[in-house]
Amino acid sequence: MGLEVEVDPHQVGLSAERLGRLDALIRRYVDDGRLPGALLMLSRRSKVAHLFTYGERDMEASAPMEADTIVRLYSMTKAVTSVAAMMLYEEGAFDLYDPVSSIIPAFADTLVWAGGNRDAPVLEPQRTQMAMWNLFTHTSGLTYGFAMDHPVDALYRRAGYGLVAPSGQTLKDACEVFARFPLVFQPGTAWNYSVSTDVLGRIVEVLSGKSLDVFFRERIFEPLGMVDTGFNVAESEAARLAQLYIPRGPTKKAALLPTAPTAATTPPTFLSGGGGLFGTAGDYHRFTQMLLAGGQLEDNRLLGPRTLKLMTTNHLPGGADLQSFGRRSLPDLLQPGNGFGLGFAVVIDPVAAKIPSSLGTYSWGGAASTFFYVDPGD
Repeated sequence: MGLEVEVDPHQVGLSAERLGRLDALIRRYVDDGRLPGALLMLSRRSKVAHLFTYGERDMEASAPMEADTIVRLYSMTKAVTSVAAMMLYEEGAFDLYDPVSSIIPAFADTLVWAGGNRDAPVLEPQRTQMAMWNLFTHTSGLTYGFAMDHPVDALYRRAGYGLVAPSGQTLKDACEVFARFPLVFQPGTAWNYSVSTDVLGRIVEVLSGKSLDVFFRERIFEPLGMVDTGFNVAESEAARLAQLYIPRGPTKKAALLPTAPTAATTPPTFLSGGGGLFGTAGDYHRFTQMLLAGGQLEDNRLLGPRTLKLMTTNHLPGGADLQSFGRRSLPDLLQPGNGFGLGFAVVIDPVAAKIPSSLGTYSWGGAASTFFYVDPGD
């Protein structure tokens, strides 16, 4: 879908002058070398009111950042997987309190870390079986190999699950591996960013009888008109893909991260529900507009409004926020004043967050500096 401004900002209650301050901030990040390029888009009342692109998507090729640039969405994939799973929930495929092992039996015997070290762990049984809601909320006890904070993280890395999955692995293969590793805590007792949403993606496959890419395409992307989103980029569109850069040295200036030239265009065997999608801002805007409209875009309804309300309500026990309930493995994610729903961070206390925001705003981001925010009250 083409992305372009549809309405003057003042017509939807926005200030063009103040929006310009956001553009100036982005220019500073690009001009001082921290970002190669960036895109900012804001919409209100279902209309795109501001679009700003600056810098380059590919510094080596001097290719500019453009409205149709394709980017690696990474963990913004998690919201799509959560929606897919809740579509099946609405069809009666599972309850949120159902044990994960009722769908993936290997998790019935997963033990929990209780002490010791990587070579001599002390393990105990799950006191309460990991449930479906634990996967959505990252309270499952699973982890990520790249967290590098716990002995179990090292077990993931030893098996090849660091930033990427081992070559040739599928979601089914990965879940069998994850189930053999101990959980880092008893399910429901803490928040830990993890492969939970990858496991959720496998559950979508099991319950639907379709691979995750096919389910996404048939049930989400085609109905919403998300023509540039998928687990790989078509060869014919590869020139539109933003290169991947990381901060280097004391200046933190962006430097190219070398990757295999065919990595983006080759369909993967591991369909990561936690971080595998590529897409454009225009496509993801259609997805967020569906969320904002209570599960429907134009004539296509994916979810009911009550389901979306449930998903975007804090599910952390006792109404806790991420800062108080989360493990410290990835501290940048533990934002005060934000709880976590079924796939989204949710603002539960704007004062504690210390950021001008609305109660109930939900969001998430990806590792390559992609972010989305949906304010349902504005």
